[in-house]
Amino acid sequence: MPHHTVTGLILKKYSGFYYVQDSTGRIFECKLRGKAQKQLILTGDKAIVTPLDEDHAILEGIAERRNQLNRPRIANVDAVLLVMANDCPVPVPSLLDRLLVLTLHGGLAPLIILNKCDLEASEKARQIMSVYPELGIPVINTSAKQRCGLDELLKSIAGKIAVFAGPSGTGKSTLLNNLAKDLSIKTQEVSNKIGRGRHTTRHVELYPLPGGGWIADTPGFSTLDLPEDLVSRQLAAYYPEFAPHQDICRFSDCLHYREKECGVKDALQSGTVSHLRYQNYVAILEEVMRNERCCR
Repeated sequence: MPHHTVTGLILKKYSGFYYVQDSTGRIFECKLRGKAQKQLILTGDKAIVTPLDEDHAILEGIAERRNQLNRPRIANVDAVLLVMANDCPVPVPSLLDRLLVLTLHGGLAPLIILNKCDLEASEKARQIMSVYPELGIPVINTSAKQRCGLDELLKSIAGKIAVFAGPSGTGKSTLLNNLAKDLSIKTQEVSNKIGRGRHTTRHVELYPLPGGGWIADTPGFSTLDLPEDLVSRQLAAYYPEFAPHQDICRFSDCLHYREKECGVKDALQSGTVSHLRYQNYVAILEEVMRNERCCR
């Protein structure tokens, strides 16, 4: 075979090899060229490879990426699926808002999934369903057991690279098994003892979706570090419901925190801004401010 380069999508890294699929559907097991070892190479990167035979190639390097997430480590993401459960475990809105800030800060499109809709919705799940669609953030109810809402979800991510995020035990791997057929993704029941799931996914891998596009299965998590470059005066930009009220604030650089004559806090009192969202905003703001003081 002549040694020519082709481009492809990195589906996963496993045991020191990169698995790259080209435009014809062939998957190459790739080793890195020496110069490529100096690059950070992620699942989702567009790779340039030199085939050695039908199954093996040398990974020469990667094309410029549009974006990247650090947890999970993945590149060129189009949509982030923020998975919570109706119940078992009860959703945590503070974690959801934290995930939303991270998603929007990365310039990515969020989509909230309330899985396990075969269970009666907890109070927190009902709050999510009432608050977030009004912010322009889609919320889709799904049930992997009953295959409810999966067609709607597939339509929303068709042709895209989508990634799951959310706490363990919400059914991300089970959803993946139902979205991408013929997979044997390891799943695990929520631990009755601790009330949450244990991590069941060991590496980031892209799986093809019916109708085009890719979805990544990623480790579950319950806490996330905020971006190092997130500053306190930037945070309100990730709360779109604040925008209509900011012109009423006395100060142009109002943090909507302890200031008087604040339009956002007036909207909070009138019920235009959700107390749930504002409480989460303050908690994240105080953390960002602590980080800023530590870095001085």
